[in-house]
Parts: sequence; structure tokens; C-alpha cells
Amino acid sequence: MDNPARPDDGTTDAEGRASAAPRQVKAAGTALLAFCLVLIAFNLRPVFSSLSVVLPEVRQDTGLGAVSISVLTTLPVLCLGLLAPFAPKLAERFGPERVLLGVLLLVGIGTALRGIDTVVTLYLGTAIAGLAIAVGNVLLPGMVKRDFPGRIAMVTGFYAMALCGGAAVAAAFTQPLQRALGGYWHLALAIWAVPAFAAALIWATQLPPRSTVAARTHRQVIGLWRDPLAWQVTLFMGLQSALAYCVLGWLAPIIRLRGVDAVTAGFMVSFSVMMQVAASLFVPSLGARSSDQRLINVALALLTTIGLLGFMFAPLWSLWIWAPIQGIGQGGLFAIAMTMIALRSPDASVASHLSGMAQGVGYVLAATGPLLLGLFLDGSHDFRAPALMFVVLGLALCLFGLGAGRSLHVRTRSER
Repeated sequence: MDNPARPDDGTTDAEGRASAAPRQVKAAGTALLAFCLVLIAFNLRPVFSSLSVVLPEVRQDTGLGAVSISVLTTLPVLCLGLLAPFAPKLAERFGPERVLLGVLLLVGIGTALRGIDTVVTLYLGTAIAGLAIAVGNVLLPGMVKRDFPGRIAMVTGFYAMALCGGAAVAAAFTQPLQRALGGYWHLALAIWAVPAFAAALIWATQLPPRSTVAARTHRQVIGLWRDPLAWQVTLFMGLQSALAYCVLGWLAPIIRLRGVDAVTAGFMVSFSVMMQVAASLFVPSLGARSSDQRLINVALALLTTIGLLGFMFAPLWSLWIWAPIQGIGQGGLFAIAMTMIALRSPDASVASHLSGMAQGVGYVLAATGPLLLGLFLDGSHDFRAPALMFVVLGLALCLFGLGAGRSLHVRTRSER
């Protein structure tokens, strides 16, 4: 029988030590799991931001035209949408832990392929990495809902921070790496495979026994695609992603078109993305504590849109002011979109399927953003068409943010 008066300090008799040990191991394992999820998230964005800062050099060396370059920046985003709906099925078949290990390995392989100096491997590596990232994007919210049900906002904040941090680090250091590697941009792109492979080695320690995966009961979520709230969350995710990938793919070239040198443009984009990191930390907690997220969604959409307009039309000396405004808005939008996937879902299974829907449809929609922006720019200094596109996206974000931000659950039913 338990003795309530016995001190639980791990120094009493064998029974006392045995009861204390599992709590310590569980706490350590939970912390390691959270750290690993952060590592995975860090590796899901360098593919995008590393390419953007060397895009003019890529175009000059390869001779690719405006359409081809626009397709190159859009390809990984399109891959995100095409494979995202299949991610929950892969997780049910193999277990999310093993699927995420495959994600990291494929991100590393795809990124490394971009180091081969051919146009074919540049496109192929980008597509492989994009397909893998699609799966990782979908599975992370479901794992947070499953393994951290009482800390959804905190853990979501940390992995959203890591997503933004990976993009910021790649944006800041790809240009210096290119110069250090003799001007070879393809080697500077490939070097981001190293952290992906390193993360895979660490994550491999988190794989459960195969019997655990086989014993899990799979549930089919029915009615999600007919639910209006699910579609509002999906369109909010897609529109904020369209803006996000315009930033990752084209903000550095826009700044360079305005006369800023390449290294400064890279650091300016990195600074903006680092502000996304800061927003990712506090927005999920703010959203979770609020009665609903409607006001937050609208405010962040306006900040993002105004910041992008500032980058295009404000005086050059003020761009360092517009960078944090845009970054806070953009990072907050992504963080609140991911948080709402969990908050609008009654359980982890629904969260995984809603994540697949929101990111599958959302990223296909988002792929049009960098494609249109690239065609609008095409080496031109006329930003009127891109500005109009940003305004339309921002207003649509406000509209769907009002619907998705309501304190409701999506209406589904589950069957085994």
C-alpha cells in the first residue's frame, strides 16, 4: 500500500525509488520528444529560403526564363499540396515516427541533389524535398495534439519558431556560404542537407517498436470535407501560405530590384523571418487563451499586408523598420493557423486529417502566389500588380480569418 507520508525524493526504500523513476524518465522522454519535433521543424524551410537569396545568380547561370524560374519557386509549394492529403494514411500504415524519419532523409537527399550543377537535378531535388516536407508539415500538428494535449500552444509555438528559424538561418547564410565556396550557388544550396541528416540520426532514437505501430487502432474521419468550418480553416491556411511563400521565394529579389546588394537583402529577409520566430512564440499562447481568434487573425493579416507594401514602396532607409512589421504579421499568421488546426479539432485523429486537408488544398492554392508574383515581376521594377495581389490576399485572409477564428469544433464522426 502507498504511504502518503513517505517523501518522494528517490532516496527511500526500493519501493519509493521504483515509484519515482518512471516520472523522471517520462519527463526526460517528453522533453527529448519536444526537442526532436523542433529539430524536424527547423529542416522544413531552408529549401525555400536558401534558393530565394541566390535566385538572380541561378537565373543568370542557367539561362532560365521568367516562367521557368517562377515554376522553380512554385514547385516545392505545389508538392506540399499534392502529397499532404496522403500523409495521415502513411502515418496510419507505418506510424508517424517512422514516416517523419523518412521525411528527414528525403529532405536531405533532395537538398543534396541541388548541389549537382545541372538544371534537372535542381528541379528534381527541389521536388523530392517538397514532397517530403508536405508530409512533415501535416504530421507535426497531429503529434502535438497526441503527445502534448495539455501544452498545445507552447509546443506549437516552439515548432513554429523552429520553422521560421530554419528559414531565417538559410536566408542569412546562403549568400555568405556561396562566397566562401568560390561562388558556387549549387554547393551553397546543398549544404543545407547536413542539418537534415543530423536531425534524422537523432530522431531515429525516438522510433517506437514495430509492434506498437501494428497495435494502433486506425480511425476513419468522416464528414470533414463537407464541414464549412474545416473549409474556412483550409482557406485561411492556404492564403497565409501564399503570402509566406511569396516572401520566402521573392522578397529578396524584390529588395535587390530596389537596389539593395545581395548580402544585405539576405540579411534583411532573415531579420524579417527572425521576427516571425518571435511571433511564433507568443501568438499560439495568446490564441489559446482567447475566447476566439477572430481579432487576432484580422490584425495579423493587416500587419503582413502593410509590411509587404512597405517593402515595395517605402524609402530604402525604412526597410529595416518594415521588416519586423511584416515578420511579426507573417509569423503570427502561420502560428495561429497551425494552432487553430488543433483548437478546431476534438481529438488527435481529426487534427491529423484536418491538417492534411488544410495543407493539401491550402498549399495547392498557395502555389499560385509565388508563380503569379514571379510572372508579375519578371525583372521589372513596377510593383503595382504585385501590390494589388497582396492587397487582395490580405483582404481574403481577413474574411476567412473571421470564420476560422470562431470557438467551434469541426463536425465529423470517426469510424474504426
